[in-house]
Amino acid sequence: MKYVKWLFVVLLITSLTSFVGKDKPTGGLNIGDVAPDFNIRTTLNNQQFNLKDLKGQYVLINFWASYDAQSRMQNVSLSNAVSSSFNKVKFVSISFDEYQSVFKETIRKDRIVSPTCFVETKGESSKLFKEYNLNRGFNNYLLDENGVIIAKNISVSELSSFI
Repeated sequence: MKYVKWLFVVLLITSLTSFVGKDKPTGGLNIGDVAPDFNIRTTLNNQQFNLKDLKGQYVLINFWASYDAQSRMQNVSLSNAVSSSFNKVKFVSISFDEYQSVFKETIRKDRIVSPTCFVETKGESSKLFKEYNLNRGFNNYLLDENGVIIAKNISVSELSSFI
């Protein structure tokens, strides 16, 4: 009988501790975090891009993939909005498509015209995907002039309130 009581105590403690840390947000970085720097090579003109080169400017980083319809639509709307109305913001579009041909065809169809449109062909297993902790879906981040995240997963209508 005394073993049953101890077993009950252990199970109770185990069940209570399983909830510890679950109130933290999942899926990406948080507002107030400094965005991790990264290097990526452009596929369109084969030049190296480094996020730190945009320091001193507002930057909107959008992660997407052609197989994810919602992230693809968001990429199009954010790209169009930034190019037409938000000249203070630099738009960085990063696709996690594993094939450059799919990426190139998608940006052609979506009419994404941006010198900072990239593809990470290692997809979801890439270092960039892991650094930005994108395991729960694709996100976008608005960075201030110091590279600090000031907004996350914003829409076009919300963008004007930050700029």
